[in-house]
Amino acid sequence: MSTSWTRPGARRPLAARVAAPREPVDQARIGRRVVRRRAKGMTAADVAAALEDARFDARQDSRHEHLADDERGRAELAEWERIDQLFAAEAPDTVYSPDTDAVVQEELAAEAAAAAAREAELREAQRIAARADELQALRELGTLEQTEPRDGDEAARDELTRRAGGYVQADVDAWLAHALAAHLGHYRDPAARETAADLLIPSVLAHVALLAELARLVSGVDVDQLAFAARLATTEPEAVGALTVFLAHVRP
Repeated sequence: MSTSWTRPGARRPLAARVAAPREPVDQARIGRRVVRRRAKGMTAADVAAALEDARFDARQDSRHEHLADDERGRAELAEWERIDQLFAAEAPDTVYSPDTDAVVQEELAAEAAAAAAREAELREAQRIAARADELQALRELGTLEQTEPRDGDEAARDELTRRAGGYVQADVDAWLAHALAAHLGHYRDPAARETAADLLIPSVLAHVALLAELARLVSGVDVDQLAFAARLATTEPEAVGALTVFLAHVRP
């Protein structure tokens, strides 16, 4: 077991460990939003005048090397041009409104969906971190083996490994393997077992398969008697796989 863990009660608050990633500044998006705020309520003539001003500014900026890559300026000019084109099919007294601009509404919907996805990812990361804290506390209490797994514990297992600097947590892997082989906790559901097979590393899956075959061959065997299976699966997962296939043909 890794000894890199902090003592109980010394963990940092969850929010300090799992924070929302900062979005990079999108200068083009800022430019489009500035134009839309300015254009709100403008007539076709107003927009045409603003477009001419934007084109003049673009010509002036092109003379300066440090403004040649002005992403926001290019976006503002392109947005004025787009809004100007919207008036081609509108009545003369029409005024611009972002609320009725299909492009604007599509962008807002996409941004809202992206924000919701980021929020969901953050909540999931917080849930995984909290479960990893819980599993670590159970390890320290020596009661992990008596704990039934829950949905998502494969991700908590990965989080514990990450915190340990990438070192495999043998006791956690053995706990998961036994639970999966014995169909404990949420692993009673075949779909959960199938999902776990896609998420766990080969050595754990080899351990699961070997435990299942040994339990089939020796009825009522105690898990403590099968500690060797974890060592074999960790060091020689491919050999354990071959052994499991061989044992599958042995009649009890």
